[in-house]
Amino acid sequence: MAQGSSKAVGCGCGAEQAAELQRRTLWVVLVINAAMFVVELAVGLRAGSTGLIADSLDMLADAGVYGLSLGAVGRNMTQQRRTAVLSGRLQIILAIWVLLDVLRRTVLGREPISALMVGIGALALLANLGVIVAGLLVAWSGSRIPDLMIGSAISLLVLNGGRRILREARASRV
Repeated sequence: MAQGSSKAVGCGCGAEQAAELQRRTLWVVLVINAAMFVVELAVGLRAGSTGLIADSLDMLADAGVYGLSLGAVGRNMTQQRRTAVLSGRLQIILAIWVLLDVLRRTVLGREPISALMVGIGALALLANLGVIVAGLLVAWSGSRIPDLMIGSAISLLVLNGGRRILREARASRV
């Protein structure tokens, strides 16, 4: 190891840079998950799909975890543990809510709209895989361009999905 690099590690600035990178990454995935929660919940309710509603709540739980994690970055272990406990409880509450909806729909019945399930499910998959691929490309290239590209692409997809939902909602009022 070169002498200059060992000084950089010893100064503690590597930890600050790592924390800043964690914060930026958490913000990106928080925004993506929050947007996908809104889209999937709206379409899930419209399509009558418990699967989409469940996945939307998973996105909400993930967004909540990322939001809580933002507050824990750079904090002590006790605060990080408290954040983990709160995140776990949030996920359990959301899971129970979906299971109650499954029971309700089992009794009352309603056929979900499969085309909406497939379309939004594919969008959710693309959002998650795209972020992973972009993260790998950022690590490999050292460039922010992959992150900017996937952020733009997902935003445009979510924007288009929202536009379609509004168009369908307007058409159903007529």
